[in-house]
Amino acid sequence: MSKPLILVLGDQLSPSLASLRDLPEGAVVALCEVIEEGRYVPHHPQKIAMMFAAMRHFAAELESSGVRVHYSHLDDDDNCQQLLEEAERLARHYGCDEIRVARPGEWRLYAAIQARREAAQQAPRTEEAQGEEAPPGEETALPWRLVEDDRFFTTPADFDAWARGRKSFRLEHFYRYLRKRTGLLMEDGQPAGGQWNFDHDNREPLPDHLAFPKPPTHEQDATTQAVLALVASRFGEHFGSLEAFHWPVTRTQALAELTHFLNACLPDFGRYQDALSDQSPFLFHSRLSAALNLGLLSPIEVCEAAEGEYQAGRAPLNSVEGFIRQILGWREYVRGLYWTRMPNYKRGNALGATRDLPAFFWSADTEMRCLKRAIEMTRDHAYAHHIQRLMVTGNFALLCGVKPEALCDWYLAVYADACEWVELPNTLGMVLHADGGLMGSKPYCASGKYIDRMGDHCRQCRYDPKKVTGTHACPFNSLYWHFLEEHREALGDNPRMKLIYGSLDRMKDEKREALHQQAEAFLARLETTPAYGQGRHLAGYRHSDKGSEHRDASDHADSQDAY
Repeated sequence: MSKPLILVLGDQLSPSLASLRDLPEGAVVALCEVIEEGRYVPHHPQKIAMMFAAMRHFAAELESSGVRVHYSHLDDDDNCQQLLEEAERLARHYGCDEIRVARPGEWRLYAAIQARREAAQQAPRTEEAQGEEAPPGEETALPWRLVEDDRFFTTPADFDAWARGRKSFRLEHFYRYLRKRTGLLMEDGQPAGGQWNFDHDNREPLPDHLAFPKPPTHEQDATTQAVLALVASRFGEHFGSLEAFHWPVTRTQALAELTHFLNACLPDFGRYQDALSDQSPFLFHSRLSAALNLGLLSPIEVCEAAEGEYQAGRAPLNSVEGFIRQILGWREYVRGLYWTRMPNYKRGNALGATRDLPAFFWSADTEMRCLKRAIEMTRDHAYAHHIQRLMVTGNFALLCGVKPEALCDWYLAVYADACEWVELPNTLGMVLHADGGLMGSKPYCASGKYIDRMGDHCRQCRYDPKKVTGTHACPFNSLYWHFLEEHREALGDNPRMKLIYGSLDRMKDEKREALHQQAEAFLARLETTPAYGQGRHLAGYRHSDKGSEHRDASDHADSQDAY
């Protein structure tokens, strides 16, 4: 009789997980807290605490349903502190004959598991591999079995089949394909409201004195409190505060978040989804991406719940369609792109960016108000909404030529909802245009005018978005034109960039030179971190990079709150 060890990863906390179905009588389910997973990038303490607390609660729920569970706590004396090694130790301890795991969310784990599978297939079976504990140093390879994670609308194979033969992989085409396939927001074979995309209605800037709904807080039971204390002691040097921790760590709490979003946020989500606020981190956004990525909520139930609000007349179609597009469209699209383009995708750097990460990304020590507030909100909440990520921190990194691996690692580290399958394509492809236009037909670059139009940061900033040169000019302005000049060869023939390059060509030579000098002076003063490292100590690092320091009305950040 088969006796597998079922390894459940921290983002697989769903009873419906494929590897948990039809468990053999002798199966052991393992969940493992290990130092390696907390530190391969310096994850935000709230992100680590959320995952550990959710894992502990999920393990308790499995045990209460009669499942045999082994939970490796971070401080267990015999914990290997490396995920796959810990799983193999537990499999041998319990006499298991194989290790079974659903597809992980990161290529590095997937590749490591595949390497172990191959090693086991090539190794002869021995008594040790059948369950007897081998002498030290003589352990043989255990068989690993990978099963598909089918908690999404599509599998990587589905995406590959859709993409085959296409010259470009555009979200809109994939999204319409999935709308037809699922029937979401479809009426008699046609899109509800007579059009597929209501993006045009979802670009309103914030009016003055708009009140935002307060997000729910969640009771922190003894399990969660113990995790918070553990993370504070073991990962306290990482960037980020635990003080405002209120992420959902159980399905009940995640459902409360969903109910809050549907009732308090969804009606206004659409019109203000691109807006920026100096004071409110969340506006009308859902904060559901972390719970979705952990597995506490399923994408189908979230989309159907939103569709139900439209059908009941409680939420307008532009809001519901915009929200469903993020889950059904963007989330599925970037996952398919990730799994069908890795590992080469991660090496993309089409614009030849070479700059290290700006030092103030760890400290928020900048006079640029929009960047300061985005980074402070990230520090305090392990969260920033998609426009802050794309058009503030991301836009700045793009214009400054920050190398993709530096920004990708930062986004992966600091956001609670950042799994690599969703973070990497968003950052490398959408933010930095480093995939050469595979995801987006043009870079999402903008001057200070866009940020001023969409929010209220500029009112409290020492820089003026209306000025392009001088000591009080918004740095985004000169950086924007400098970026266009630097990348004319790569972008000048892009049909969607023709108008803006036409404006650049009509600019007087002396103005162009002044903008160039303004940007070069800023970049020469820009302090950077010379290499990616761990945590808060980087905030104090000072390195002057002496190297090389408009988004138009048809553009829209379709991206989900989960870079």
